Amino acid sequence: MQRTDPKVIRAHHTDETVTVYQAYSPALGLPTARDGRFPAEWKRERMTWIKPSFLWMMYRCGWGTKEGQETVLAVEIRRDGFEWGLANACLSHYVRGLHPDRASWQRELKRAPARVQWDPERDLRLKALPYRSLQLGLSGEAARRYADEWIVTVRDVTETARTIHSLVREGRLDAAAELLPDEPVYPAGDELLARLRA
Repeated sequence: MQRTDPKVIRAHHTDETVTVYQAYSPALGLPTARDGRFPAEWKRERMTWIKPSFLWMMYRCGWGTKEGQETVLAVEIRRDGFEWGLANACLSHYVRGLHPDRASWQRELKRAPARVQWDPERDLRLKALPYRSLQLGLSGEAARRYADEWIVTVRDVTETARTIHSLVREGRLDAAAELLPDEPVYPAGDELLARLRA
């Protein structure tokens, strides 16, 4: 698949893990990075969104400058957990033809422990690109599995984000690009994504 395919997952991954990004306040993010797991204050009953795209995370958190999102975390999780999330996800919006009707979609959305939305991928200047980036929302069982079973390592990448942002502001885009994580197409397979690509 080419990089311009509109809806494929691009992520830094190994044979066993995939890296996703989140941003939190320092009060939550720093102990998470230190301990490699979320502290007791992290709410397992709330929906949490994980993002395989570093630059989409930068768009969302403003390079770690938005209030409550000052600590950027790279969370390496098990691929079998990530794929369980995809397999049990529902699209976050109704699609005519994919869902029998709006009521059926709403029932599926209420029941599903995960949801998927596709947002425009971003470039180094955080401008929208013509292809999409996956966001995976986890709630209930999925959020608990994420916090308690899937996490392998957690790294604080806030300084990396700030360095890249500084290079972008200086117009040194080539130097900034060299610091970005490699995010090739993730081999999720058509079966796993077929009902999530509409």
